[in-house]
Amino acid sequence: MVKDPTVSQLNRIRGQVDGISKMYQEQRPCIEIARQLAAVRSSLAKVARTMLAAQAATCSKNGDCAQLDLVLKELLRY
Repeated sequence: MVKDPTVSQLNRIRGQVDGISKMYQEQRPCIEIARQLAAVRSSLAKVARTMLAAQAATCSKNGDCAQLDLVLKELLRY
């Protein structure tokens, strides 16, 4: 069984968020927490780009120009 890389990435992000919650509860320095938050934000953006790029390829292949335009506009936000 081949694991979906997006699911794997989302599971890693979940672990990061759990770690951030623990750091906060332990009253770790805010700079350390902020760095971890930035890492999670970056990981989430990567997942979004990956998903949108796949959708754009599907729209392009199917000739769905209207949907492709929407997906590309959203992709450019990330």
